[in-house]
Amino acid sequence: MSVLVSVCLLLASLVGCGARLGAGGVQADVQRLLDRRAQAVLDHDAQTYGSTGTRAGFAEVGAVPLASWAYRVTGVRRSGNTATADAELRYRVRGYDQAPVTAGRTLTLTRSPDGRWSVTADRPAPKSADQLWDQGAVRVVRGQHSLVLGVGQSDGQLRAYASLADRAVPAVTDAWGTNWPGRVVVLVPRSLDGMARLLGSPASSYRGIAAVTTGETGAPAKAAADRVIVNPDAYGMLGSLGRQVVLTHETTHVATRRATDAATPLWLSEGYADWVGYRGSGRTAAQAAPELQRAVTDGEVPTALPSDQDFGFAGDAGRLARAYESGWLACRMIAERWGEARLRAFYRAVGEHRERAGAVEDAMRTTLGVSLPDFTAKWRDYLRVQLG
Repeated sequence: MSVLVSVCLLLASLVGCGARLGAGGVQADVQRLLDRRAQAVLDHDAQTYGSTGTRAGFAEVGAVPLASWAYRVTGVRRSGNTATADAELRYRVRGYDQAPVTAGRTLTLTRSPDGRWSVTADRPAPKSADQLWDQGAVRVVRGQHSLVLGVGQSDGQLRAYASLADRAVPAVTDAWGTNWPGRVVVLVPRSLDGMARLLGSPASSYRGIAAVTTGETGAPAKAAADRVIVNPDAYGMLGSLGRQVVLTHETTHVATRRATDAATPLWLSEGYADWVGYRGSGRTAAQAAPELQRAVTDGEVPTALPSDQDFGFAGDAGRLARAYESGWLACRMIAERWGEARLRAFYRAVGEHRERAGAVEDAMRTTLGVSLPDFTAKWRDYLRVQLG
C-alpha cells in the first residue's frame, strides 16, 4: 500500500512539474514570437510582421521614427489553443527619447495545428493608456526643434503645430537656459476623447484644457522624453496668441522637468510655465488674468497662494483659472522685483528639496531674502496694484 501511495505521489509530482514547464514553454514561445514581430516593426518588414499574426498596427506606426521597439512578456494565461499574454512594450523615438517609453499591453494569441502561436490582437493593458497608433494611422511632421505626431489631422494642420513648437523651444531656452534637450514631441489626436485615452483618464477631466504635458517629475537625465498632448477641440478655439502661449507653456514643462520635484508646488510650476508663455507678449495683467481681476475688483483678494487642489481639472473652472493666474502673477512679480535670474534660481532651489515641507520657505529665504508671509503680503499688494 505504501509503495502505491509513493508511486501516486511521484506521478503527481511529475505531472505538476510538467504543467509548470509547459506554461514556461508557452511564455518562451510567445516571447520569441514577439521578438520577431518587434524586429519586423523596426525593419519595416510587412511580410515578416504578417507571418507573426494580425497585420493591425503595422501601417499605423510605420511613419514613426523608431530607434527601438521591444516587448517583454510578463505572464501568459493559456486555455487550449488560445492564450492571453501580458507584456511591456518599450520603445524610443529616434532623436528625442533618451530612454525607452514603457506601455502595458495585452495580446491575444492562437495556436495553429502545427503548434505555432500567432498574435490575433495587441491592445492597451487594463488601466493603461493608449499609444497614438492605437487610434489610427500616425502622420509625422518634423520641425526644426520639434516632432509632431498626429491622427486624423492633415499635414498642414500638423505643420502649424510644428511651427508653434519651433518658436516655443528657443523662447523657453532664452528664459530657462540651455540645460535641457531643446526639442519637444507633440501628439495631436483626433479629438478630446482621443486625448483622454492617451492619458488614461475620462474625457470630462480635460474638457476645456488645450494641452497637457506628460512626464516624470524630478526625472533623471536619461528618463523617457515628455510628450505634449493636445486637445484639438479646445486648442482650435484659441487665437494665434493663445495657441503660442499654450505650446510655450507646455514646452516649459518639458524644459523644467528635471528641476521639478514633489517639493515643487503647482502654483510655481504652472505659474512659471505661464510666465514663460506670456514673456515678451506684451499682455497686461488685466488682459491675461480676467478671472482674478474680477475677484480683486470685488474686494476678494486671495489670502494665500493657491494650493495644489485649486488646480484640479475636474473642479470649478473659475477657481482653476484664478489658480493659474495667481501663480503666473507670483512668478511675474519675482521676475520684476528680483530679476529673471533669481526667479530661475528660486525654481531650482525649491526642486532641490526632497519633500514639500519647508521647501518654498527655505528657497524664498535663500534666493529672495524674504519669508513666505512677507512674500504673500507683497504678492497681495501686487495683485491690488496690477488688477485693482
